[in-house]
Amino acid sequence: MKAKHLVDFHPKFFETMKNYTKEKFSADVMAGIIVGVVAIPLAIAFGIASGVGPTEGLVTAIIAGLLISVLGGSKVQIGGPTGAFIVIIYGVIQEFGLNGLLIATIMAGIFLVIMGLCHMGSIIKFMPYPIIVGFTAGIAVTIFSTQINDLLGLGIDKVPANFVDKWVCYFNNIGNIDWWSTVMGILSVAIIALTPKLSKKIPGSLLAIIIMTVIAWLLREFAGVTSIKTISDLYELPSGLPSFRLPAIDFDGESFFATIQKLAPVAFTIAMLGAIESLLSAMVADGVIGDKHNSNTELIGQGIANIVVPFFGGIPATGAIARTMANINNGGKTPVAGIVHTLVLLLVLLMLGGLVGQIPMPCLAGVLVMVAYNMSGWRTIVSMYRSSMAGTSVLFVTMLLTVFFDLTLAIEVGLVFAIVIIMKRMMSSASVTLARDAVDVHHDGENDETLAIPAGTEVFEIEGPFFFGVANKFDELVREHSARHIRIVRMRKVSFVDTTGIHNLEIFINSSLSEGRVIILSGVHENVETALRKAGIVALVGEENVCHNIHSALERAKELSEKMVLK
Repeated sequence: MKAKHLVDFHPKFFETMKNYTKEKFSADVMAGIIVGVVAIPLAIAFGIASGVGPTEGLVTAIIAGLLISVLGGSKVQIGGPTGAFIVIIYGVIQEFGLNGLLIATIMAGIFLVIMGLCHMGSIIKFMPYPIIVGFTAGIAVTIFSTQINDLLGLGIDKVPANFVDKWVCYFNNIGNIDWWSTVMGILSVAIIALTPKLSKKIPGSLLAIIIMTVIAWLLREFAGVTSIKTISDLYELPSGLPSFRLPAIDFDGESFFATIQKLAPVAFTIAMLGAIESLLSAMVADGVIGDKHNSNTELIGQGIANIVVPFFGGIPATGAIARTMANINNGGKTPVAGIVHTLVLLLVLLMLGGLVGQIPMPCLAGVLVMVAYNMSGWRTIVSMYRSSMAGTSVLFVTMLLTVFFDLTLAIEVGLVFAIVIIMKRMMSSASVTLARDAVDVHHDGENDETLAIPAGTEVFEIEGPFFFGVANKFDELVREHSARHIRIVRMRKVSFVDTTGIHNLEIFINSSLSEGRVIILSGVHENVETALRKAGIVALVGEENVCHNIHSALERAKELSEKMVLK
C-alpha cells in the first residue's frame, strides 16, 4: 500500500474518462475549437518573438499541448508556449544557439519530472507573491521592448539582446520608421483592445490578424506598398509534420558533461518558471470550476512534455492562464478540450502554411504588445503600492533585475530581499521581557490577574518565534541584568524555536546551572517541547522543572525558594 504513494502520478484525463458523456464531449469539442483558434496567433507570435520561428511555436503548442492535456493533473489546463519564456529562450539562443535551447529544454523537463516525483507540487506556496508579480512585470517590459523593431518597421537586421543597448539601437534608427507598418501595428493593438467590449466570444488577436493580413495584401497588390514585412519574408514556412531529430550534445568540442554543466542553470530557471506558471494557472482554474488539480501530476506531465517536444524542434512549454481561462469560459469540461485544441493547430500547420506566411509582422508585434500589457499586472502593482511598501520594494527589485539583468538573478535577489523583510517583521513582532515583582496572567480579556513572583525568582518571557534574532535579544537581556537564583523562562507565546534559539537557551541553562541557579520552563507548546527534548534541553533542566503554565511554575519556584531558605 505504501508504494502507491511513492509516485503521485494520476492524470486527470484517465480519471475523467470513467464517467464521460456525449454532453461533455460536445462541450469539449466546441471549447477546443475556440481555444485552438485563440492559440493560433499566440503560438506563431511566441515562436517568432523567442527567436525561432512560427513552425516551432505551432509544433510546441501541438505536441506539448497534447501531452499536458493527456498527462497533466488539471481537467482544463491548456499548455503551450507562453510569453514568460520569450526572454529566456531568446537569451539561450543568443548564447548557446538553437541546439543549446533544445538540450536545456530537455534538462528542464527532467527537473520538472523530479520535482513531481519528489512531491514538490506545493512549491508555488513558497514563492512570495511580490516576486511573482515582479518578474512577470519585468518579462512584460522586456517583451514590449523586443517588438519595437517590427511594430515601427525599423528594419534592423540584428537587435541587441541587452535592454539598454536595444533602446539605444532603436533611437539611433528612429529615422528609418515605416509609417505603413506603424499604423498597422497601432490598428492591431486597437482591434485587440476593443474586441472584448464588442464580443467576448471572438478572439481579438485572431480578428486583428485576419483584418491586417487582408489589408496588407490589398496594399501590396493594388497600392504598391511593399514595405510591410510578412512572416514569409523572414521565416521558412511549415510544409508538413516536423521530423524527429536528436540534438547534438557538443559545443566547440566540449564534452557531454561540460555542455550539461553550462546549461544546467538555464535549464533550472526554465523548470522553475514552468512550474510556477503552470501551477498558478491550475490554481486559478480550480477557483473558477470548483475542482482541485493534482500539482505533482501536473509537474510530471509538464516535465514529460518538455522532454519530448525538443526532439521535434519545439521550445519550452507550460500551462497558459489566458488559454486555460478561454477553455473554461467556452465550456471546456475535461482534458479532451485540450486535445481538440491541438488538432485545430495541427490542421493549421498542415493545411494553412501559405496563409500563415501572409501575416504582417507589425500585426504580430501588436499581438505581443497586448500580451505584454496583460502580463504587466499594473493594477496589482498599484494596489500593492497602496497596501504594502515592503512588498512593493520586493516587487520593483525583482522587476528591475529581470529587465536589466536576467530572471535567475531577479528571483534569487528577490527571495533574499523578501526573507530579510520577513526576518525584520518577525524581529519587530517578537520580544523578550524581564519581570521580578509580579507577572500578569491574561484569560482572553476576562478575569485577568496579577501573580506575585516569589523571592529570589525572576521571570523571562519570550513572545513570538524564538529564532536567531530573538535569541540574541534574550542573550543581551540576561547579560545586562543581575540574576536571581531561580529563573523562569515563560514560553507560552513561542510558536517555534530554531537551532540558534536552542543553542542560546542551552548556553543560558548551562551557565545558570554552573552558578548554582535553577531554570524552570513554563507554558511550552507541544511542538517546541518536542524540539527541546530532542536537543536535550528538558533533560538539562529536569522534568520536574518543565511546567504547563505560569501558576505551576511559580509554585515550583516558591517550593525551591523555601528549600533554599531552610538550607
